Amino acid sequence: MSKKAGNDSIQKTLLVTVVLSLVCSVLVSAAAVILKPKQEENIVLDVQRNILNISGLTRNAKALSNIEVADMYKQIKPRLVNVETGKFVDASAEDIMAYNQRAASKQPKESKTLPAVEDIASIKRQANIAKVYVVEKNGKLETIILPVHGYGLWSTMYGFMALQSDLNTVKGFGFYSQAETPGLGGEVDNPLWKAKWPGKKIYDAKGVVEASLVKGGADPKSLYKVDALSGATLTSNGVSNLIKFWMGDNGFKPFLNNLKAGDA
Repeated sequence: MSKKAGNDSIQKTLLVTVVLSLVCSVLVSAAAVILKPKQEENIVLDVQRNILNISGLTRNAKALSNIEVADMYKQIKPRLVNVETGKFVDASAEDIMAYNQRAASKQPKESKTLPAVEDIASIKRQANIAKVYVVEKNGKLETIILPVHGYGLWSTMYGFMALQSDLNTVKGFGFYSQAETPGLGGEVDNPLWKAKWPGKKIYDAKGVVEASLVKGGADPKSLYKVDALSGATLTSNGVSNLIKFWMGDNGFKPFLNNLKAGDA
């Protein structure tokens, strides 16, 4: 009887619990370390799939294998751009590949704090360097893909805006990371909504950003307007604001102007 009581003692129960917790912690940590490279690879491939879709190189990248995605992505050339000067940064292929604009925006030495009056996209900090993606054909620019992000209702939405060679006509637009309300703001990921963007213009004849979402339905013949997301006013406003910011003077407009002038 006393022996059984000893086996069921509080001390022994606690010891077993602690040992099991330690073993589980080791296993979880080991799994995290082992799986991390694969997880990072999948994140990169997911971004590449989105870039391929938005660039118009394929409308069905999700159906491609990882090997096919990596092979098709060779058509796209990433470049670094100084947002303030609007010019390409001279960098090695390794440095370009390693650069993480999202992480840089959180580092004081690699970004700047935006004054409230300028921060219409509600991003708070803007990275000094942006990673853009170039598609060329026969040595000439065919598509430029620009990273954009801004706050919606619940989340910061990260995506890409692809422009044709005239640097004004939308070739594709969409988000690869967002946490808006499913069925409402989450419809920014709906293929039917994204299909409304190709052919729209960003700037009017005076160079003013006119592209935006319109509540109540946009005229299908409009050069600049797209339907707002039904029941998602704040998300829709967020999309319009991030387009206005990133295509404006504090975003990629200086870079696009330099590209047009051959001075990037």
